[in-house]
Amino acid sequence: MKISATVRNSYKIHETRVSTDGVAQSLDVPMKSAGKGSGINGGEFLMLAIATCYCNDLYREAERLQIAINSIEVEASADFPGPGLAATNIRYSARVLSTAPDDVIEDLLRRTDSIAEIHNTIRSGVPVQLI
Repeated sequence: MKISATVRNSYKIHETRVSTDGVAQSLDVPMKSAGKGSGINGGEFLMLAIATCYCNDLYREAERLQIAINSIEVEASADFPGPGLAATNIRYSARVLSTAPDDVIEDLLRRTDSIAEIHNTIRSGVPVQLI
């Protein structure tokens, strides 16, 4: 699966697009009030990526395991100590509302944590290259 994202910005224009295996869609992201760049920063998007990945993967794994889920709430956070410095203290939590027993949900949470793609990408320290 090939996933990509594009940001196009100039004064008064801000466009964002994402694509998975050639299926593209626009994403409504505001520009900064001064017009230079996104109104949402990369750290916020990174935390959103962690939360979104885990939420989607929970639904996927629950369906695979035939566990009914009524709702999910995932919150991700990190500390960004300064310009050019990597995030620290990356953490996330999840709440799942389900009729399944608590131990089944706990197992689902742990299993999903071990296979969440964004989490495992960050954990493995994959190189990022400017081309």
